[in-house]
Amino acid sequence: MAAIVAEKLTKVFNGFKAVNEVSFEVKEGEIFGFLGPNGAGKTTTINMLITLMKPTSGHALVAGYDVVKEPEKVRGKIGVVFQDQSIDRELTGWENLWLHGLVYGVPRSTLRQRIRQLLKLVELEGFANTPVKKYSGGMIRRLEIARALIHRPEILFLDEPTLGLDPQSRAKVWDYILDLRKEHGMTIFLTTHYIEEAERLCDRVAIIDHGKIIALGSPEELKQSIGGELIYLKVSENPSLYSAFLEKLSDIQGVLSVKTLGNRQLSLRVKSASTTIPAIFDLAQAAGVKISEIKYTKPSLNDVFLQLTGRALRDEEASWRDHARLRTQARWRR
Repeated sequence: MAAIVAEKLTKVFNGFKAVNEVSFEVKEGEIFGFLGPNGAGKTTTINMLITLMKPTSGHALVAGYDVVKEPEKVRGKIGVVFQDQSIDRELTGWENLWLHGLVYGVPRSTLRQRIRQLLKLVELEGFANTPVKKYSGGMIRRLEIARALIHRPEILFLDEPTLGLDPQSRAKVWDYILDLRKEHGMTIFLTTHYIEEAERLCDRVAIIDHGKIIALGSPEELKQSIGGELIYLKVSENPSLYSAFLEKLSDIQGVLSVKTLGNRQLSLRVKSASTTIPAIFDLAQAAGVKISEIKYTKPSLNDVFLQLTGRALRDEEASWRDHARLRTQARWRR
């Protein structure tokens, strides 16, 4: 049985489709990722799956239960780490876990031992009695993961689990996520806009943009779907010369496709970059076009997103980091 099933799941806000008929299945024991930029519909999808929002249409099953008809049963089977911090900063780490365990009905006789085990898992034993307001951002995230596991859920939802963390803290969280799957066979559904996070963690990835899933598969399958190698170049000449150059690029042997990215930037999918690049320079020289930038890469998930949407997912990252930093600063000033 699939751990999660979504069929034409849709959410509309005042006529705007934040999630537009998304359909997918998550297998038991896999790490499944939603990869996409800010506003793509990732968090809205999670909120429907964890019963915080009712779908406008479509339906979903989580751990075999309908998210609309059986929300309480769904909640008993899941753990959630929200995008925004939701921990009580005035309490200690131990107190946060204790209260959360009681809410989920964990017997007091086993709760103490379970808290000790989880604090050890996330390397916070030495900070159990420290108020959370003295924790770093990475420590708070690790405590939130421990809290989500206190009742031993079958499925763990992680909404942007490393947003705003420094690279070292992010790597630590990645290790915990992989250990959960390895040691406990836990099903994990995560959202992210970090290319490296999706490639490192996910067995399968659904790329989502403007509320729609535009590609789904393992990271390698998605990258192989592009085929060949990718060349990116930028030219700086007058429009008439550029147009003539662009028309002839597809005629170069080994060029599989040419995509314009705006501002006289191009991406070429080719069989072999090493043999195609010299031919590109020869063509540019004959056309009187100057190449100001050129690079080539093996396909990445960012390239998949670029080929499907015409823009790079990495372009969204700076705004995400700024948003996270400003949001955190505003919260901590209170």
